[in-house]
Amino acid sequence: MDKSGTPVLSDAAATAIIAASKAADIFAWLLTPISGASEHYIAASVAWHGRLMVLGMGLLTPPVIILARFFKVTPRQDWPRQLDNPFWFVTHRRWGHVIGLIVAAGLAFAVAADGLQAPWRNLHVAGGWVVLALVLIQVVGSCLRGTHGGPIDPFTRRSRPPDQWPGDHFSMTRRRIAFEYTHKGAGYVLIVLSLLAISTGLVAADAPRWMPIAMGIWWLLMLVVFVHLQSRDRCLDTYQAIWGPDPALPGNRRRPIGFGIVRRSSEDVHS
Repeated sequence: MDKSGTPVLSDAAATAIIAASKAADIFAWLLTPISGASEHYIAASVAWHGRLMVLGMGLLTPPVIILARFFKVTPRQDWPRQLDNPFWFVTHRRWGHVIGLIVAAGLAFAVAADGLQAPWRNLHVAGGWVVLALVLIQVVGSCLRGTHGGPIDPFTRRSRPPDQWPGDHFSMTRRRIAFEYTHKGAGYVLIVLSLLAISTGLVAADAPRWMPIAMGIWWLLMLVVFVHLQSRDRCLDTYQAIWGPDPALPGNRRRPIGFGIVRRSSEDVHS
């Protein structure tokens, strides 16, 4: 206490109070809408539309693509002695279905809120419709990708006689080539447009500031993971991951489809 009997805070206590006050200010700033408005209201159906789209396209899609691109051969797999690891395909397909259902539910909430809006209404609606079209292309295209083929049945894991080896993927038919160009190209365009649609949606909804910050951190983390795995040559050609590096195989006699894809030669494997 001072001479008048008034309590005096210690330096540590004063510092703690100042720090707590600054933390409270930062917390309040993060909870404030992007526009800085003091009040904010959004219909429940619109809020659920945004939540589901952010969950499906913003949070789940990037790691699903990273998994499919870089984990066709898992770190402990003895490739090429161990071929056709189903981990990446099963995980990619299952989570792809989950994302498709989440996006469909998100669309239903948007329609419930405002009906079917014309694509030219604004940038968010236009981007959203293109995202939905690309998701549909991915789902339908996966059903039309053709037969697997190869010496091992992908479902029973049993050996096949040579006369049953031909298939759209093993033989790299025109159907399979068209599927790979479409599926891979649409996937990466989908990522870019999802970022646009989510960003414009957050602005249109005047979301709290913590939301775009959190999304930015997540996407930056995904980008860092992508660059790291790409720099370590983890993106092995799908065909080689399944059937190995034998140059006599049909798929190994043509260039891999996509960018940054690594292909191993038999000499590299045995060196």
